Amino acid sequence: MNPFSLEVEDLNVNYGKTPVLWNVSLKVPKGVLVGILGPNGAGKSTFLKSILGLVKPMSGMIEFLGRASSLVKSQVAYVPQRGSVDWDFPITALEVVLMGRFGRLGFLNRPRKADKEAAMRALELVGMSAFKDRQIGELSGGQQQRLFVARALLQEAEILLLDEPFAGVDLTTEKAMISLLKEWKKEGKTVFVVHHDLPTVSEYFDWVILLNTRLVAAGPVSEVFTKENIASAFGKNHTLFEEAAFLSAKTSSGIL
Repeated sequence: MNPFSLEVEDLNVNYGKTPVLWNVSLKVPKGVLVGILGPNGAGKSTFLKSILGLVKPMSGMIEFLGRASSLVKSQVAYVPQRGSVDWDFPITALEVVLMGRFGRLGFLNRPRKADKEAAMRALELVGMSAFKDRQIGELSGGQQQRLFVARALLQEAEILLLDEPFAGVDLTTEKAMISLLKEWKKEGKTVFVVHHDLPTVSEYFDWVILLNTRLVAAGPVSEVFTKENIASAFGKNHTLFEEAAFLSAKTSSGIL
């Protein structure tokens, strides 16, 4: 049995003539919570889109669970950035969550009673059952993010990819969402999260992938999330990491 959730070899992605990802190779084991880190424009979102097949790489090999990504689409759930969603579309929260079953049902088959009941359970898990009939544009940013996590829950995938899920959400929502993601990890699922907040990395994640067009480092947080690797990813100025470590210590001690 293949022990890796994701294997990438020599991944190269260009937008026009501009390289966005260059010669990225890594292996991520199953059952870990992975933070994808790097400065703005480092290729984090492009990395998710390229391994999903939403962006066509120039070259490279991508496998999920030991198989080509095109063969395991039903096992991979994706939560996009909020800015990429048309929130004016006339669809309710419950209908969005039910989309998680389309891979099994097909677009032409109507959801069954069991599918609707499963969708309601997913909404309850993310604290959104009271908003099931609300048009998605009427929801707050945090509620919208919870909604798409519920859709991923209904898909019952083995691998979950989230692109900046904590952007624009309050701290209470963020903590609730990370608790849910940790529960998924305990079930043996693998979760990838594009993340920006350095002080919370050690608290949230087991693994990290540090990107800045190229792969800086990938591995367990205890080994990879170092001052040297952060400086390499974000620039030679160590101030950013030192400030993050200082704030993290204060947060953990209850000062902040």
